[in-house]
Amino acid sequence: MTLTLASKSAARRAVLSGAGVVHDAAGSGVDEDAVKAELLARNADPRAIAEALAEKKALAVSATRPGLVIGADQTLDLEGRLYDKVETLAAARERLRTLRGRPHQLHSAVVVSEGERIVWRVTESATLAMRDFSDAFLEAYLDEDGAEALGSVGCYRLEGPGVQLFDRIDGDYFTILGLPLMGLLEFLRGRGVLTS
Repeated sequence: MTLTLASKSAARRAVLSGAGVVHDAAGSGVDEDAVKAELLARNADPRAIAEALAEKKALAVSATRPGLVIGADQTLDLEGRLYDKVETLAAARERLRTLRGRPHQLHSAVVVSEGERIVWRVTESATLAMRDFSDAFLEAYLDEDGAEALGSVGCYRLEGPGVQLFDRIDGDYFTILGLPLMGLLEFLRGRGVLTS
């Protein structure tokens, strides 16, 4: 059975490949900004937005590809407010100042579709508490991580120096990377995609 990731995300592809999951990848074509705007106008919370985007991505690619299609999305939730990725280091500096000394949540949703029908889904959340780091540390971190910091909505990568921004992390590592993996692997084994 074919397996397609409805995303061009290098991080999600790396998670699947690292787990030994053979898959294809295809962009979904979903206008994420429009979907977010519509959902925010209806007072949807960040978790619901991640779930809706994962579903829309899976269904969009499922309409053009056979087999199982994995749609995934992740949102950053600070006190109920949705945050999007920033595009400049100056904006990253402000984002990190906003998150500094406070806990936030990452909501990661995964939906699997087949033949334009949802066959499996899960949403997991992780809580990450940033320490009250100094401005000097912030500048050193941005100098070291540079543009890499812009690849994440929170402007950090736990697999890099960004882990030093935190004093507590509660949640699954793969959820933080944007693809809750353990339940997905169990589903794929149940469908015969992976050896059980």
